[in-house]
Amino acid sequence: MLHVLLAAVLWGLLGPASYVALRDGVAPLEIAFWRAALGALLFGAHALARSGTAGFRAARADLPALAAFGVVGVSVFYGAYQLAVREGGASLAAVLLYTAPAWVALLARVVLGERLTPRRLLAVALTLGGVALVATAGGGPLRVGAAAVTWGLVAGFAYALYYLFGRRYFARHPAPVVFAVALPVGALGLLPFVRFHEKTAAAWAAILFVAVVPTYFAYLLYAAGLRRTEATRAATVATMEPVVAAVAAYAAFGERLAPLAYVGAAVVLAGVLLAARGEPVRSDGVERGV
Repeated sequence: MLHVLLAAVLWGLLGPASYVALRDGVAPLEIAFWRAALGALLFGAHALARSGTAGFRAARADLPALAAFGVVGVSVFYGAYQLAVREGGASLAAVLLYTAPAWVALLARVVLGERLTPRRLLAVALTLGGVALVATAGGGPLRVGAAAVTWGLVAGFAYALYYLFGRRYFARHPAPVVFAVALPVGALGLLPFVRFHEKTAAAWAAILFVAVVPTYFAYLLYAAGLRRTEATRAATVATMEPVVAAVAAYAAFGERLAPLAYVGAAVVLAGVLLAARGEPVRSDGVERGV
């Protein structure tokens, strides 16, 4: 669970870092492309250093699934998130992304057979309620418009698939192999929509930060945590990301939220803490609902 929480903290830096590149004239889809392409290089080098080509040969049967994940989980997710940052600001984009726990809770019941206990439903309800408060409160330079909300919700749905996909495939293959396949496919999916422009040193620094910290390191932590944690619980704990993003955006750019939004952040934190506690355990060692 700690791995997922640490990954959420690193993901929370994604929006503010992307905003630096956006401010310097880099288009959202170009940022998404470089995030996927540079991340692919990092994970490819990691996978080859760890096990040579053996890991890729072992993943041969699952290559279609990994490629499909690259299209939805990278091309769609990365692109939609960057467009949400441009349209509504870093804080709002991160908040709308975390409609994901609701999608995860519903889909995990169908796909993975995870139980929807009252505790888990309450944790999801708290986090979604907190997300709604932050999203509707606005404040400062945030722009709560139709485009921002639409792209944020698309990103949230695509992001939910990370948890469902990860629970199945991180148990089969090392995370560097999974992302070394998915990220280049995602980059190729974005490439036709990207227009490249000259970039300042600050923009390149922001892009490199996005590729290394909230992509490479965060995904390694996330994969390690998801192997030990049920998808619904992990998705709920990761809702710390918009809280981190809001704090970082305020510290870096003065992107303020209204007072009601901070109440929402506290509600999100309550949901995270409830999810992190897990379920009560019966005398026979089996988790039960309450």
